[in-house]
Amino acid sequence: MTETIKPAWGQADKTGSWDRRRKKLSRVLLYFILIVLAILMVVPLAWMIITSLRPDYSRGDVPSNPFLAYLNWGNYVVAWQRANFSRYTLNTAIYATVCTVGQVFFCAMAGYAFARLKFRGSDLLFILVLITMMIPFQMLLVPLFVMLRHWPLAGGNDLFGAGGRGLIDSLPGLIIPNLVTGFGIFMMRQFTLSLPSELADAARIDGANEFQIFTKIMLPLTKPALVTLGIFAFQEAWNDFTWPLIVSTSANSRTLQLGLQTFQDQTLTEWGPLMAGTVITVLPLLLVFIFGQRYFVEGIALTGTKG
Repeated sequence: MTETIKPAWGQADKTGSWDRRRKKLSRVLLYFILIVLAILMVVPLAWMIITSLRPDYSRGDVPSNPFLAYLNWGNYVVAWQRANFSRYTLNTAIYATVCTVGQVFFCAMAGYAFARLKFRGSDLLFILVLITMMIPFQMLLVPLFVMLRHWPLAGGNDLFGAGGRGLIDSLPGLIIPNLVTGFGIFMMRQFTLSLPSELADAARIDGANEFQIFTKIMLPLTKPALVTLGIFAFQEAWNDFTWPLIVSTSANSRTLQLGLQTFQDQTLTEWGPLMAGTVITVLPLLLVFIFGQRYFVEGIALTGTKG
């Protein structure tokens, strides 16, 4: 039999001390990298807030040291009044909220159907859903605009979609193309697949139909994924610029992102009111992320664990 040779006491103590030092050094290095990254993330936000509280240098000659400027809350008043931010905020809130609720509801149902209901052609339909994620949104602008322009019985159109403007320059025109997305369906399907199928089987034995299984069993269990999808959908709709720019032609459907263009033209930029309006625009997104952060992290961690 071979005898195991144990290291001497002093040698073992030296090895353990070196391991502890290495772990401590790795942790310090990790914290240092995270702190540096956090500072890089916070600096643009801090610059935006500080600039919004400074006097407006409309000619663009921004001083190199913004910390010496005195506070000027009048920029927020100017931004709110001149750019009609009250109307734009209401439009954006309706647009983002309805799109978020629609995506959470429809994508959750479609994801459950693709994950648990095996019907003829389901795999082909899911592949088509994935293909929609590969099509750039810019390629869909013209077809979507034409469809909304000729929407039957809307905006003065007749039954055949002619004679009026359809859903152009209206909140429904902004909302309808964003009520469901391929990414949302894919995300909810992957999360639903990670749930135990025995729960649904037990409910079927007890006499529950598929809608009851979806609403009373599966939907509560997918709460982290629903919150994650809701944050994504709300952020995308709130920050959307391209689609409102195409559809909106008046203040009736204009959003906050378009309102920020009030302070910019080809010759000058009013930095104070522009940054004040940007702070107003960013604040709801920060609040939504802060309150949903726990579910957001959990949803990202659990989604896609099962194919």
